[in-house]
Amino acid sequence: MTAGQAETRRRNQVEELCAAAVRALSGDPALHFRARRLHRGREPLPLHAPHLRQSADDDLLSARGIADGMALRLTASDAALHRGLSPADPAERGIFELLEQFRVESLPPAELPGMRRNLRLRHVRWSLEFHRSGLTETARGLLLYTVAQICRSRITAEPVVEETEDLIEATRFALAPSLGHDLAGLRRHRTDQKAFAEHALAIARKTGALLAGTTQDAEDDGDPTDPRFNLAIDFDASQGEEIPSATAGNSRTLGESGAAYRIHTTAYDRERRASDLVRPAMLAELRERLDRRVGRQGVGPGRLARDLKAVLAEPARDGWDGAQEEGLLDGRTLAQLISSPTERRIFRTERIEPVADTLVTFLIDCSGSMTAHAEPVAALVDLFARSIELAGAACEVLGFTTGGWNGGRPRRDWIRAGRPPHPGRLNERLHLVFKAAETPWRRARPGLAALLKADLFREGIDGEAVAWACARMRARPEARRILLVLSDGSPMDSATSLANDPHYLDEHLRETVLREESTVEIRGVGVGLDLSPFYRRSRVLDTSVTSGYAPFRDVLGLLTLR
Repeated sequence: MTAGQAETRRRNQVEELCAAAVRALSGDPALHFRARRLHRGREPLPLHAPHLRQSADDDLLSARGIADGMALRLTASDAALHRGLSPADPAERGIFELLEQFRVESLPPAELPGMRRNLRLRHVRWSLEFHRSGLTETARGLLLYTVAQICRSRITAEPVVEETEDLIEATRFALAPSLGHDLAGLRRHRTDQKAFAEHALAIARKTGALLAGTTQDAEDDGDPTDPRFNLAIDFDASQGEEIPSATAGNSRTLGESGAAYRIHTTAYDRERRASDLVRPAMLAELRERLDRRVGRQGVGPGRLARDLKAVLAEPARDGWDGAQEEGLLDGRTLAQLISSPTERRIFRTERIEPVADTLVTFLIDCSGSMTAHAEPVAALVDLFARSIELAGAACEVLGFTTGGWNGGRPRRDWIRAGRPPHPGRLNERLHLVFKAAETPWRRARPGLAALLKADLFREGIDGEAVAWACARMRARPEARRILLVLSDGSPMDSATSLANDPHYLDEHLRETVLREESTVEIRGVGVGLDLSPFYRRSRVLDTSVTSGYAPFRDVLGLLTLR
């Protein structure tokens, strides 16, 4: 069994153990996890608090803390009463949801002391992740964090997280006069949901007013709609339309037998420049169409480049500044010091400049279903490629598809060979280079327009494409490498799925991502779809937004993650 298969099996076991714990504690046999989200049957349940959001790298104790919190919410909270009392303002509602979650977490049965430890461990881990992500460096983030810390401490009678106690002290002291009475009420009425809600609503409204006040300082503290704040205020507790999740399963061929991923033949695999597959006249027409779409988007490359530099650049040594009044003594000025003893500018200081020594690669799923999203995706990638270059970083734009439908020539070879069992991948792989990392954006403009050529889009073999993109990135000199995979679904090649099993390509993609993450930061950008079953760090992109900065903010949020 490979390391990737072992890790996938470990994750599945953790998920199954947690699902069993939630079912046992709640008495509801229909509960189960799918794509790290709790479901009742086929219906996903609301995620009431940010610390209940699972990630692929959670260990068993952290995952058990999440499961215990969810079970207590199901058994100790009246959902109908809670919905009826919830405020309409999104920020206030988020805080109200969080306080109700803290209330139920203060009520574990006395005969289950391990549950209390699991809940505490999960809260501490989430708190440190929040702090170390940089969110507490802003006024809004520090306010939200402080409210969460002092409210949970008061409700559960547990101390605040020790590592950040000094950080929140000033904010905690400032909040005491306005929140003190209601904080006492939270602890006093924690067993009475309705009475507790009165104090929780008061705290939510007061905090919401303070949050609104901090928007006046947005230029100093960062954009309050920055996607990094989603960790603080996006509790996914609405009962509206659920974002669909990519379907993923375990391969019997790869998982149970321990067999390695196979390729029937590589004889027909190709890697091509996308511009070579489109007639020059058509490429010019497609570029004009893409330019019109970019213009309608209304996003300036200059603004995007500034935001990218803030995210990607790291301080680096860039020589020395001489003739300074303090710093290190400059040996070249000793003669000047002797001739002019009063001269003070005899020092030098090291010059530190922000340098974006980063390669950002966009890997685009060119399967048939992506043709509906080709234009907005092409506009987004085109603007990012130009802006990344302006920010001083490197950018590559790649794509992946197949050379034929339903297997093409490899499948015909397999049939002629007598259909041997488990042949592995049964299609001809086509990897496309829309813009190479060394090619400037101005020269790559025509090639990027090839994203709009619909007949390039066929089927998708994602795992091999991720490995190919990562290999290209490792051959480059940049210190940091970020791969953004844009896709609207699970891997799909009909011939491979029929000849092996339906989840053969799914499991290979998960194993590949797990293996390549040791050298490349991989992010999933789901085009109208949640890709979290395959990528630990992912974001859903709404391509229906035809203008404005929102889609770019979503991608920037992924780039801030480490």
